[in-house]
Amino acid sequence: MARSLPPLNALRVFEAAARHLSFTRAAEELHVTQTAVSHQVKQLEAVLGLPLFRRFNRRLVLTEAGQAYLPRLTEAFDIMDAATRQIGRRGGPRRLRISTLQSFAAKWLVPRMPRFQALHPGLDLLLSTSPVPVDFRRDEIDLAIRLGGGRYPGLHVEHLMDDYVFPVCAPALPDGDPPLRRPSDLARHALLHDIWILPEEEAPTWRFWLAQAKQQGAETAGIDPVRGPGFSDTAMALQAAIAGQGVALGRRVLVADDLAAGHLVQPFGPEVKNRFSYYLVCPPALAQNRDLVAFRDWLVDEIAAAGLN
Repeated sequence: MARSLPPLNALRVFEAAARHLSFTRAAEELHVTQTAVSHQVKQLEAVLGLPLFRRFNRRLVLTEAGQAYLPRLTEAFDIMDAATRQIGRRGGPRRLRISTLQSFAAKWLVPRMPRFQALHPGLDLLLSTSPVPVDFRRDEIDLAIRLGGGRYPGLHVEHLMDDYVFPVCAPALPDGDPPLRRPSDLARHALLHDIWILPEEEAPTWRFWLAQAKQQGAETAGIDPVRGPGFSDTAMALQAAIAGQGVALGRRVLVADDLAAGHLVQPFGPEVKNRFSYYLVCPPALAQNRDLVAFRDWLVDEIAAAGLN
């Protein structure tokens, strides 16, 4: 029995425009003109015999029909994308393309990757780092490990582990001159900052930690939460702390190995729960891919072994 389908290109254009709620952004994603997007949407609406968007001067709003149509189309295109990727890899090497933050890759994931390769010698991990969330429709990425709030619409999301922040420094600093034995001593030491792309109220900054420490009874008067050198990546800030250049705000996941090796020490608490946690995200159509499942299961085992779950 023949399928009754509208033109595939019109469906593709509508799905992009509905996902972005913007003809302009859909045109950029699909590398066509805004006029072409508008034409394809009108063609689809004519075939269906009902409107999919309500058009206002500066915004688009999906109609009830459009809202019902979008998730099913997105799922269908994700399935086609996953099937195409898998077919394209047959006969070649098995590869899993992973996106994550540079700090997480350098301080935690990369040192553990040889253990994964020993368990799965036929599967190569290809690692890409970026502070910008991956666009699975545009980028050749199978899964991402992200530090965030867990809200990733349209994606399969699994919580991996929570994170906690606390001061860390070189082993010589606590008993140095000046000493570093309690939070109030931070007033006489350089604070090292990692410069987040997140808004100040969302990032785990020194201002955030000091406010939480004060609530728990710590003396924080006279400490300037913004002074001191800054680094574009947490791993660099931690390396500066190892070199004795000041006190960094360590995240438990990223400093676990350096604390165990004695490269860093935690001079005092408290440990404050980060607003964000680590999540594994991927397109729903890839969630049960055997290579992705193998990596996810190994990752969960490593997190448990490190006592981070």
